[in-house]
Amino acid sequence: MTALPRNVPASTDLHDVLWLRSSHSTGANNCVETARPRSGPWAGLLAVRDSKAPARPALLFSPGSWAGFVATLR
Repeated sequence: MTALPRNVPASTDLHDVLWLRSSHSTGANNCVETARPRSGPWAGLLAVRDSKAPARPALLFSPGSWAGFVATLR
Protein backbone atom coordinates (compact mmCIF):
# COMPACT_ATOMS: atom_id res chain seq x y z
CA MET A 1 0.00 0.00 0.00
CA THR A 2 1.37 3.39 -0.97
CA ALA A 3 1.22 6.20 1.59
CA LEU A 4 -0.82 9.22 0.60
CA PRO A 5 1.12 12.43 -0.01
CA ARG A 6 0.94 14.89 2.89
CA ASN A 7 1.60 18.09 1.00
CA VAL A 8 2.13 19.69 -2.36
CA PRO A 9 5.43 21.62 -2.57
CA ALA A 10 3.65 24.61 -4.15
CA SER A 11 -0.12 24.96 -4.22
CA THR A 12 0.26 26.43 -7.71
CA ASP A 13 1.20 22.86 -8.79
CA LEU A 14 -2.47 21.99 -8.38
CA HIS A 15 -3.95 22.82 -11.76
CA ASP A 16 -7.64 23.09 -12.58
CA VAL A 17 -8.77 23.41 -8.96
CA LEU A 18 -11.17 25.93 -7.51
CA TRP A 19 -9.86 27.39 -4.26
CA LEU A 20 -12.67 28.24 -1.81
CA ARG A 21 -12.76 30.39 1.31
CA SER A 22 -15.11 30.19 4.23
CA SER A 23 -18.17 32.40 4.07
CA HIS A 24 -17.02 33.67 7.48
CA SER A 25 -13.79 35.02 5.99
CA THR A 26 -13.22 38.74 5.81
CA GLY A 27 -11.79 40.53 2.80
CA ALA A 28 -8.45 40.99 4.60
CA ASN A 29 -6.95 37.90 2.90
CA ASN A 30 -6.09 36.30 6.24
CA CYS A 31 -7.67 32.89 6.01
CA VAL A 32 -7.17 29.43 4.62
CA GLU A 33 -8.49 28.19 1.31
CA THR A 34 -9.48 24.65 0.37
CA ALA A 35 -9.67 22.81 -2.93
CA ARG A 36 -10.46 19.28 -4.12
CA PRO A 37 -8.02 18.09 -6.79
CA ARG A 38 -9.76 15.83 -9.32
CA SER A 39 -6.75 14.33 -11.07
CA GLY A 40 -3.16 13.34 -10.50
CA PRO A 41 -1.67 11.87 -7.33
CA TRP A 42 -3.76 14.25 -5.20
CA ALA A 43 -7.17 13.24 -6.59
CA GLY A 44 -9.69 12.57 -3.85
CA LEU A 45 -7.79 14.52 -1.20
CA LEU A 46 -8.53 17.96 0.23
CA ALA A 47 -5.85 20.61 -0.23
CA VAL A 48 -5.51 23.49 2.25
CA ARG A 49 -3.37 26.60 1.73
CA ASP A 50 -2.72 29.99 3.29
CA SER A 51 -4.53 32.70 1.32
CA LYS A 52 -1.70 35.16 2.02
CA ALA A 53 0.88 32.90 0.39
CA PRO A 54 -0.81 30.97 -2.43
CA ALA A 55 2.47 29.84 -4.02
CA ARG A 56 3.67 28.13 -0.84
CA PRO A 57 2.95 24.49 0.03
CA ALA A 58 -0.56 23.15 0.45
CA LEU A 59 -1.37 20.51 3.06
CA LEU A 60 -3.32 17.45 1.95
CA PHE A 61 -5.97 15.66 3.98
CA SER A 62 -8.07 12.57 3.34
CA PRO A 63 -11.82 13.34 3.49
CA GLY A 64 -12.12 11.45 6.79
CA SER A 65 -9.17 13.26 8.38
CA TRP A 66 -10.54 16.64 7.36
CA ALA A 67 -14.03 15.80 8.67
CA GLY A 68 -12.50 14.74 11.98
CA PHE A 69 -10.46 17.94 12.19
CA VAL A 70 -13.51 20.13 11.53
CA ALA A 71 -15.62 18.16 14.01
CA THR A 72 -12.97 18.68 16.68
CA LEU A 73 -12.96 22.42 16.04
CA ARG A 74 -16.71 22.62 16.54
